[in-house]
Amino acid sequence: MVKVCVTGISLISALGGSLEDSWRNLIAGKSGIRLHQPFPELTPLPLGLIDQQPSELTLLTQMVVASALQDAGLVAHTDDCAVVIGSSRSYQASWEMLARQMYRGNFPVSSLGNWLDTLPQMNAIAAARQIGASGIVLAPMAACATGIWSIAQAALLIQTGQCQQAIAGAVEAPITPLTLAGFQQMGALAKTGAYPFDLHREGLVLGEGAAVFVLESAELAKQRQAKVYGEILGFGLTNDAYHPNSPEPEGKSAIAAIKQCLERSCLTPADIDYIHAHGTATQLNDRIESMVIQRLFPQGVAVSSTKGSTGHTLGASGALGVAFSLMALQHQILPPCIGLQQPEFDLDIVTAARLSKIRQVLCFSFGFGGQNAAIALAR
Repeated sequence: MVKVCVTGISLISALGGSLEDSWRNLIAGKSGIRLHQPFPELTPLPLGLIDQQPSELTLLTQMVVASALQDAGLVAHTDDCAVVIGSSRSYQASWEMLARQMYRGNFPVSSLGNWLDTLPQMNAIAAARQIGASGIVLAPMAACATGIWSIAQAALLIQTGQCQQAIAGAVEAPITPLTLAGFQQMGALAKTGAYPFDLHREGLVLGEGAAVFVLESAELAKQRQAKVYGEILGFGLTNDAYHPNSPEPEGKSAIAAIKQCLERSCLTPADIDYIHAHGTATQLNDRIESMVIQRLFPQGVAVSSTKGSTGHTLGASGALGVAFSLMALQHQILPPCIGLQQPEFDLDIVTAARLSKIRQVLCFSFGFGGQNAAIALAR
């Protein structure tokens, strides 16, 4: 099978406007979560906003795609370059705005002129137009597992020889009235902050962000003497087929996804030095994810979730996790689980950044609807 390398990374989050800023603030133990009231009809909530007001999906995508290409040292693209950029919410903010205009009676028919540009798949297509990539375009939507799904799909395209190069990742601008009201109605939103794996965790904090990668075959990366952040060894993708928002209580499909990932990567649980956990700070997710880790991995494997710093960026969260995992590999530093004060679970959770020998890592995502994703990365 063709080896797949990561040669470019771009990340924008509430922690910072670049990968370097976000990583530096994460390692310093900082959080980008603040109390905001972006919509006067809703009460103030802790949110992971990039700026003071919610971001716009198209602009966020343009910025992160351009930055990833620059980081990879690309000025031209191979003819078969693929674009795989996912989002679980896509243009929901635009649709909510159109709906508000309609119900207020001030909806000009001319506003429908560009409605096709707001269909869910159009963000990935726009990214392909932006960089002039004429290869395969995919726009995965797999709830909070979208980011890892996107990277896995792009890696598979390269592994099977359908292309040698791909732009892959996920972008999320989910701070909308409907999204906030929906999660609040479910009782899933925190009132003060995100505290993954903490005994007194309150729920998730919504965040916005994006992470996009340049993936290449090892052969192409060597030909153009590209810097390499790491290698994608394998991935596992399953579905619970159980419930719209609650994970399956025994974690059977989550375990299957991780085992699938390890087998495809020719790894054993003992080979893993660090797990970037999904860690949403909700009661069910953290409990079941902890149980899965305890069942599969030897005691002492380092674990952390970065959602206490960035907020939960939904479909982009796995992509952010992969970026932070690759930075951990590059710098040999374990990133901390910000917000954790009193652990509920018997895990080696990283509470402060520390130097460590890191060779192979796993990144997990577990999305609503039982979408399970795991990806293995190596130096």
